[in-house]
Amino acid sequence: MTDKKEYYGADAIIDSLVNHEVEYVFGIPGAKIDRVFERLEHPVNPKTPQLILARHEQNAAFMAAGIGRITGKPGVVMATSGPGASNLATGVVTATAEGDPVLAIAGQVKRADLLRLTHQSMRNAALFAPITKFSAEVQEPENLSEVIANAYQEAESAKQGASFVSVPQDVTDAKVQSKVIKPLIAPKLGPASPVETTLLAQRIKEAKLPVLLVGMRASSPEVTAAIRNLIAETHIPVVETFQAAGVVSRELETDFYGRVGLFRNQPGDRILKRSDLVIAIGYDPIEYEPRNWNAESDAHIMVIDDMRAEIDHNFQPEKELVGDIAQTLDFLLPYMKGYQLADDVRDYLKELHAELHQRDTAPEMSDDKTLNHPLNIVSELQERVTDEMTVTVDVGSHYIWMARHFRSYEPRHLLFSNGMQTLGVALPWAISAALVRPNTQIVSVSGDGGFLFSSQDLETAVRLNLNIVHIIWNDGYYDMVKFQEEMKYGESAAVQFGPVDFVKYAESFGATGLRVEKAADLGKVLDQAFATDGPVIVDIPVDYSDNKLLGQALLPDQLV
Repeated sequence: MTDKKEYYGADAIIDSLVNHEVEYVFGIPGAKIDRVFERLEHPVNPKTPQLILARHEQNAAFMAAGIGRITGKPGVVMATSGPGASNLATGVVTATAEGDPVLAIAGQVKRADLLRLTHQSMRNAALFAPITKFSAEVQEPENLSEVIANAYQEAESAKQGASFVSVPQDVTDAKVQSKVIKPLIAPKLGPASPVETTLLAQRIKEAKLPVLLVGMRASSPEVTAAIRNLIAETHIPVVETFQAAGVVSRELETDFYGRVGLFRNQPGDRILKRSDLVIAIGYDPIEYEPRNWNAESDAHIMVIDDMRAEIDHNFQPEKELVGDIAQTLDFLLPYMKGYQLADDVRDYLKELHAELHQRDTAPEMSDDKTLNHPLNIVSELQERVTDEMTVTVDVGSHYIWMARHFRSYEPRHLLFSNGMQTLGVALPWAISAALVRPNTQIVSVSGDGGFLFSSQDLETAVRLNLNIVHIIWNDGYYDMVKFQEEMKYGESAAVQFGPVDFVKYAESFGATGLRVEKAADLGKVLDQAFATDGPVIVDIPVDYSDNKLLGQALLPDQLV
C-alpha cells in the first residue's frame, strides 16, 4: 500500500495491480476513471505499471490479450464508461474464446446514477457477463481489491480468458481504509491419475499409428518441454493447431506433419484420419472444430489436459487425463522408453513429409511480375525470421497461407486468432510482443483490409519507437470472404474497396513506408525493412489467383 496521506479507491486499484505483478496497463482515459489514469501517469507507488496510451479501446484490449497470450499472465486494459467500455467488447470476447488471460477494468457513472438514464449510464457488468469468465461491478470501495483479486484469479485459471470489473466513479474517488489483497500464488495441479497414465502408455504401444494433436493449452514453456521430450523419445508424429505453432522444435521437425485449422484438406487431416489413436494435448475445440477433422466420428481419442473436455458428436474421448499437463507427460515418458513405430508406418510418414515439402515449395519468381505469389512471400519471410523473433498474423487469406506454410520453432512466437478470427489483432499484438521482447525484431502481418481495422495504433508503435515490421498483403479486397463467395455463388459481393497509399500513410504517422514495386525485389525490400529502426510498413501487392487451391477437397459445410 502507498504511504500517501489520502488513499483512494484509485490507489487500491493500482496497488492491487502491483501485487499481481502487472507491468503494463493499456487504455484510454475518461472522466469516470480519470483518477486511476492520474495515478498511472503520476505514480505514487514506485512499482506502478507502465501506462501504454492507445488510440482505440478495442486495440488496447487486443494489446492486453497479446500480453496474456505471450506470458500466460493476465494483461490489463482500462477504459472509461459508456462507449469506452463497450469498445472493449471485441477484444474481450476474442480473449475469452481463444484462451488469453485479460483483466479489463472500466469506469462507470456514480452509484446514484446507475438506474437513471444519465450520461454514459450503462449496465456494464451485464454487457460483459456473456463474453467473460467473470464480470462484476464494485459497489463498496473497501471491496475493490477483493474483486480485482478474484477477477485476476479467474482470468488466470483454466480455461484462461477475460475478466471484467466495472468501477463507478465515486468508488475510485472514495477514501479507502482496507489493505489490498496480498500477492497470491496460483494453486499447483498434480499429474493426472498414475494408473490412467500407465494405461495410456499401454494403449499407445498397442496402436498402429498414434498421433499427437497439440493445442493452445500445450504452448506454455513447461508443457512444450515435456512434449518435446516425449517426441524425442518416441518419434510419435505431431500435428499442431494454429495456436500451438512452435511447440515442435527445429530439431524435431522430422516428426512434424503440419498444422490443421479451418479446412479439412491438409496432410495433418489425413494423418488424423488414418490414426487409430489421437492423443489430444491441451486441445480446445474452438481451434479447429472436431466436425472438421473427425467428420465421421470414428476417431479413437485420448485427452491430456488441465480441464475437462467439451464433448460433442465428433469429440468423444475414450479417456481424459486431467491434471498438470507437463507433469502428466513427464510421468508418461519412462513408460515409453524404447518405443518405435512399425516400418510400414514410418514409410507412410516419409511419403507424407515429402508431400509437405513439395506443398511448401515457392514457385519461381519472374522479373516482369508486379504481383507476389503467397508462397514467395512466406518463403522470403521465412529466410529472415529467426527463432527468437515474434510474428503476429491478422485474419484474411494471408492468414491461411501463413498458418499452413510458415514454420515457427518456439511456442507463442507465431500468433493467430483462430477462434473468433478477429480482424485487426496483428498490429496490437505486435506492440505487446515488442514490449515483452524488446531486444528482438517483431513482425506483424495483415491484409490491406484488416490493417485499417487497427492501423490508428501505428502512432502508438511510433511513439514507443518499437521495432515492428508490419507487412501488408495488398490486393484491394476482403479476399478471404471473396474467394469463398465465389466458390459458393460463382461470384463475389461487397468485398472490394478503394486503394490506399500505405507508404504515405506510414510516413504520415512518422513510420517508414516501403513498397515492393516488382516481385523480384521482394527480398531486397524485406532486407531494408529489417535493417530499419522503428516501425516499418511494407506494402506487398499479392496475387491470390491460387486461392482456389485453398478450397480443394472442402466439405459443403466447411466454408467459413
